Amino acid sequence: MLNPSYDSFSNTIAPLEENTSSTIEKKMEVEVEVQLIYEDILAKGSDQIPVLNRRAHLMYVHGFMMHPLPGMFDKLDASKTWISYWLMNSASLLGGKLSIKESIEASNLLSTIVDTTITICEDHTGFGGGPFQLAHLAASYAAFMTMALTENKKLWSSIDKGKVKSWLLSRKSPNGSFSMHEGGETDTRAVYCALCIASLLNLLDDDILDGVADWLIACQTYEGGFGGEPGDEAHGGYTFCALAALFIIMKPEELVNKLKHFDNLIKWTVDRQYSLEGGFSGRSNKLVDGCYSHWIGGTIALLEMITNLNGDTNKYAPLIDRQRLLNYIICCCQDRMGLRDKPSCKSDFYHTNYVLCGLSMAQHFQVYDSETASLLGNAFSSRPIEISDSEVVDVQNANKVKGLHPIFGLPYDVAYKMKAHFSQ
Repeated sequence: MLNPSYDSFSNTIAPLEENTSSTIEKKMEVEVEVQLIYEDILAKGSDQIPVLNRRAHLMYVHGFMMHPLPGMFDKLDASKTWISYWLMNSASLLGGKLSIKESIEASNLLSTIVDTTITICEDHTGFGGGPFQLAHLAASYAAFMTMALTENKKLWSSIDKGKVKSWLLSRKSPNGSFSMHEGGETDTRAVYCALCIASLLNLLDDDILDGVADWLIACQTYEGGFGGEPGDEAHGGYTFCALAALFIIMKPEELVNKLKHFDNLIKWTVDRQYSLEGGFSGRSNKLVDGCYSHWIGGTIALLEMITNLNGDTNKYAPLIDRQRLLNYIICCCQDRMGLRDKPSCKSDFYHTNYVLCGLSMAQHFQVYDSETASLLGNAFSSRPIEISDSEVVDVQNANKVKGLHPIFGLPYDVAYKMKAHFSQ
């Protein structure tokens, strides 16, 4: 239920009689917009509190999966693997079932892309974002997550793991980082994408992991968050990618001892939640954005697993206010169909997926699972459990979504099945 104790302009400390930056002005505009939404809902009474419009959102994602995209989407031709992942993952989180046609078309798209992707060497296999695009780590991450979502074991068995590993190693730099593509940028996103692929395909070894942890740790800033590379400003997306990659490499208890600024990381991440909106920003002094429900929310899920490592699962101590996050998602991030950044924005594929990922985080804790970790690796050291304590978050049945794997950005059961397949 809504918590009515929202204080106007609680995030923005700026003397109104003085000149303010455009960012501060935009933050204040968003605060007013969100406050009016909350006050209107509260004035109508508890029977008018919105719920997740599951049917409309499923119509949105299935509609785009079942039909060719309109011509206006031609600028996203290099994002086909991402579009497939965002839509299929959204449908899965909402509890929808992929039709046979949708699964076949996704598989055919991936086959077409891998056959036409431009690679430097025939012994390498990576995915471009679409046909005749350069092999790219981010596009490859999206492609392999899409493969996982098809649950098509025949498709999985067609993967040439040797060529995939060869291509991943071609992207690795001597300092332990990875570049997105031939001549491309090096950042924590690239490392995350490479390690997710290697983990799910059971390719992790010393050749891939050597030097990676040290490079990632060097990306942590004095604020506590991580930048894209050493010396950059802390950012929610890069922080999630760095921390998730470190969880693939090592056990949670090892990570605490490795990080120089663990307490600062918790503080910086918790500070990303704004008290009025309830949602997260991606950087200090920036606007709230629904997609950070995942990038910051996912970081929170991993940090909570560490801070509650030896605790009673019935007394799990949350780091953020999940009720306020759920309120922001349900009341402010739902468009007529699909989900969005904030009330003034239109829904899109990207935000639909990552807002739903954040909604899953708000409804679940990640608990340490040493048994599964010993079988499937460090990336599977946690599993989601539904939060039953209404004092932590009051989740109506209408708002429930699937439990998310905190690292891969997939429903937990989907990630587990693919990893188990390649671990045989």
